[in-house]
Amino acid sequence: MKRDIYTDDHDMFREAVVQFVAREITPRAEEIRETRRIPKEVWLKAGEAGFLGIGVPEEYGGAGLEDFRFNAVIQEELAKVGMAYGSSFGIHADVVAPYLVELSTPAQKERWLPRFCTGELLTAIGMTEPGAGSDLAALRTNAKRQDDGTWLLNGSKTFITNGLHAELVVVAARTSPGPSRSAISLFVLEEGMEGFVRGRKLDKVGQPEADTAELFFENVRVPAENLLGEEGRGFPYMMERLAQERLSAACVNIAHADIAVERTLEYVKERQAFGRPIGTFQNSRFKLASMVTEIEVTQAYVDRCLKAHLDGELTAVDAAKAKYWTAEVQNRVIDDCVQLYGGYGYMNEYEVARAWTDARVTRIWAGSNEIMQELIGRDLGLGDPRPAKPETRPVAANPA
Repeated sequence: MKRDIYTDDHDMFREAVVQFVAREITPRAEEIRETRRIPKEVWLKAGEAGFLGIGVPEEYGGAGLEDFRFNAVIQEELAKVGMAYGSSFGIHADVVAPYLVELSTPAQKERWLPRFCTGELLTAIGMTEPGAGSDLAALRTNAKRQDDGTWLLNGSKTFITNGLHAELVVVAARTSPGPSRSAISLFVLEEGMEGFVRGRKLDKVGQPEADTAELFFENVRVPAENLLGEEGRGFPYMMERLAQERLSAACVNIAHADIAVERTLEYVKERQAFGRPIGTFQNSRFKLASMVTEIEVTQAYVDRCLKAHLDGELTAVDAAKAKYWTAEVQNRVIDDCVQLYGGYGYMNEYEVARAWTDARVTRIWAGSNEIMQELIGRDLGLGDPRPAKPETRPVAANPA
C-alpha cells in the first residue's frame, strides 16, 4: 500500500540519506561491527550533511525544522543497514535533542548546540541504573548542592547507548530525599569532568555497532550552570518527551522488519528444495503473506502517529501502543524470516541472523512491552486500585 505521510520534500531528503548511507556506512559496515563502534568521522559526515540537528534552531547550526517526519526518514534508512545505527543516531538526534533545545538556557544553547549539530559533540542520556531499569522510584544516583552552588554527583548508570564515546551526557539524579516526582533533576555532564568514569563496553547479544556502556560518577563536581531546566522538574521533563522517544523506536522497529522481509522474499525465490524454489511451497507463501500484511497494517498506524505528532496530538498512550506493537511485530516477523532461511538463518554471515539478534531488545528498551501494556490498560480504566506509582522509565539502551 502506498504511504501518504511524506511529501516531495521528504522524498528528496530521503535520497540524500540513501546516498549518505551508501557512501559512509555500507562500505565499512563489517569494520564497524568488528570494532563495535560508529567511527567519529561518520558522525562528522552526518553533521556535515545536516542530519543531526533537524529540530535545532538555525541560529545554533540546525535545520530549524519542526517536522519529525525528517527524523523518521533518517531512521527508516538507517534501519536498512542495522538497528544499531537507528538507536545510536536516534539517541542523539531524537532523544537528547529535545532536552537541549527545549530546556537549556540561551548560554547553554550557544555552548552545546552548534557542536551537537556538527557531530563534534556526541551525546547520550543516562537514566537507567543497575538496580533501576524501568522504575524511577528506585533511582539512586544523587546530586547534593554544595555551599559554592555546585553539585556533587554520585552514582552509576548502565545500558547507555553512545555511553563510551559521548562527550555530553544528560543524567537524571535525585536532588532531594524521598520518591516524590519533585525529587529528580537533570544535569549535563561533559567529558573531562573529574570523577566521571566510563566503565566497560557491554557485550550485547545484538547491535554490536552501538557502543553501550556503564557510567560511574564519583564525587563529580557539576557546575551550577550544568543544571538542565529547573531543579526538581526532571521527572515531568522526562515524561513529556517519552512520546517522541517511543515514536522514534517504532519507526526503526517497523523499517527494520520490513527490510528483513524484503530480503527474505528475494531468498525464497532463489533457494531451491525438492527441485523448486522454497517460496512456491504453500507454507512459505502463507508466511510471507502474513508478514507483509502485518507490516503494512502496522506501518499505517505508525504513519498515523507521525501525523498526530506533527499536529501536536500524539498522546503518551498512543505512542506506547506504537512502540509495543511494532516491537512485537518486528520480533515475530524476523523470527519467521529466520525459519524460512533454515540453517542459514542461524549463521551470522547472513543479514537475517543479525537482524534477529538486533531486534530482541526492542521489546525491552524505550519502556518494556509489559510496561507499555500496563499504560494502555490503565487508559482503559483498568488501573491497579492501590495508590498509583509514577510512570516507569525505559531502559536507556535506546531510542533510549
